[in-house]
Amino acid sequence: MQLIRFCLLVIALSLSGQVQAMSDEALFKHAKLAYSNKNAQVLADDVNQLKNQQYLLAPYADYWLMLLKLEQVRDEEVQNFLAQYSSMPFSDRLRGEWLKKLAKQKNWQAFFDEQAFFYGDDKAVQCYALLGHLQLKDLDVTAPAKAMWLSSSDLPGACTALFDAMQKSGALSEDDIWARLRLALLNGNLALAKNITARLANVDPAALKWLDRADLAPQLLLEKRTVSFKSRFGVEVNLYALDRLARTKVDVAIATLEKLEGLFDANQRAVAWGRMAYHAARKHDPMALRYFALAEGAALNAEQLAWKTRAALRAQDWPVVLQSIVAMSPKQADEGAWRYWKARALKETAAKSAEQLALAHALFRKLSSERHYYAWLAAEELDSVMASPALDYQVSEQELSALANHAAIKRAVEFQRIGLRWESKVEWLAATRSFDDKQLLAAAEYAMRQKWYDLAIDTADDTKFTHNFALRYPTPYRDLFRNYAKDAGLDEAWVYGIARQESHFMHFAKSGVGASGLMQIMPTTAKWVAQRIGLVDYSHSMLHDLPTNVEFGTHYMRYALDLLGGQAVMATAGYNAGPSRAKEWLAAEPMEAAIYIESIPYAETRLYVQKVMANAQIYAPRLLPENSSIKIQSLKARLGQIPGRAKFEQQTLALPSAD
Repeated sequence: MQLIRFCLLVIALSLSGQVQAMSDEALFKHAKLAYSNKNAQVLADDVNQLKNQQYLLAPYADYWLMLLKLEQVRDEEVQNFLAQYSSMPFSDRLRGEWLKKLAKQKNWQAFFDEQAFFYGDDKAVQCYALLGHLQLKDLDVTAPAKAMWLSSSDLPGACTALFDAMQKSGALSEDDIWARLRLALLNGNLALAKNITARLANVDPAALKWLDRADLAPQLLLEKRTVSFKSRFGVEVNLYALDRLARTKVDVAIATLEKLEGLFDANQRAVAWGRMAYHAARKHDPMALRYFALAEGAALNAEQLAWKTRAALRAQDWPVVLQSIVAMSPKQADEGAWRYWKARALKETAAKSAEQLALAHALFRKLSSERHYYAWLAAEELDSVMASPALDYQVSEQELSALANHAAIKRAVEFQRIGLRWESKVEWLAATRSFDDKQLLAAAEYAMRQKWYDLAIDTADDTKFTHNFALRYPTPYRDLFRNYAKDAGLDEAWVYGIARQESHFMHFAKSGVGASGLMQIMPTTAKWVAQRIGLVDYSHSMLHDLPTNVEFGTHYMRYALDLLGGQAVMATAGYNAGPSRAKEWLAAEPMEAAIYIESIPYAETRLYVQKVMANAQIYAPRLLPENSSIKIQSLKARLGQIPGRAKFEQQTLALPSAD
């Protein structure tokens, strides 16, 4: 026994010596691994050693240890910990976890005392707060609790107790439950819908199989009239089946609804037509506005109103554009897109109304003072062509020095050094959140000098009044981009616009779907390009080579541009979503490119094209030689006109083969 104890002591001393011998970086990563493995004892030893070594990031290891011990420690210890690390980004996250512990203990006094200092957007904490007030009966929480309930998204389990209490008291009515069931179904959240039905006493759990049938084979369920329209649940199942069918076969869904609409009451019919209209608009069906008219009386949600507006734009029906935007909630109508299109609709329908034209100009003027795609389009409506923005502010060396000595920036730099970029960004964002414009520009300049282009761009983008567009729109790798743009016969500003949006010039960037490098090339696209240019012995690792990545990206841009008739807007959409989709979004008649962009069905691609084209417009004057006399075209001219489908086909047939 004594021998065993001696051996264990030797091992412990040996391990202790190894820990003490570790570098700061190695010891910190050792602590991180201990936290991942929930090994509190090892982590505690690492924390002590990191503190002894006075390592800059030691507080993070201490935070991990507190998370592991949170259920056991006294409230006073947590309070002391939060006071000690009040300026650290993790303090609010820890406070959120502690609040959940207090709520589970029904320690409402401590919960509400501490919640006053919590700034996070945590649904579980929000639900616990509402439940606490409900149990204490010190505040009427019916309205905010119902707003929380009426969500088509999954909510944390912490909200269940709140909803149970509301249902028991009658604050959550049966109509409220049916309303959320419909929201969940029309959002395609089948699992949530099934959970909601458990709150309905008159729905047999065995009937849930019909939801699965509606999901997997909606056309068959509707054609056979499998589910009766006489029950409220049956109506919801049939509405869900119609919606599921319309997602892939909108024409079939509409024909089916025309046969079945007599089985719905007036409100249900309007709801069904509202869904058909939404899907038809996203498919660019010219009949979409007619279907929206059949939905009169139904409460259209934000997405439906947005697509009604887009359908009206494609149809050049400016009165309906205006009517649809007026019907939006104040929050939605205040979005840049809808302020711009409202002003356009007012202008287009003004005729001889000087008052309406003045209102349009007032909207354009207010919008044009902002810094984004719609703002620049609005400025051009006022005959103010966007030129190269002035470099309003140059950061001094003193400001940079002060920035470098900021504690949070030092931690961000250290995280970058040891390869923990996500943690570095968290520190960076926490530090810069309270910065004024000049401090933001100092931070952006500091990041630029470290070649952290993504942080530099994002930080410079946050300024409100004082700007530096060289930091917002940097031109790294200039020779590389200029040479490959020239070789491919491309507008260098457009190439920079793509690269800025794709990777923020971080050459090691990798997307969730596997795209890599400055130009974010997909592996399959890279192989295809390699074959086209005759690159033998291509391997995926070559994509991380800067010249190869830019060459492949510009080659694909050239291919897309040729395939899509020289239309840069369509080629940009094609670079993101595929050239075939960009062609699908054409209309029979020509339209201005801004409307084509606005009606792209995928929100990600729509925003992507807007940003790329706005980027290119900003880059264009910056890439010209000094004292150049070349006149910069407007953003609207850069976007151009998109031809009708027939003319597009004629134009592309006349072009040389893209192959």
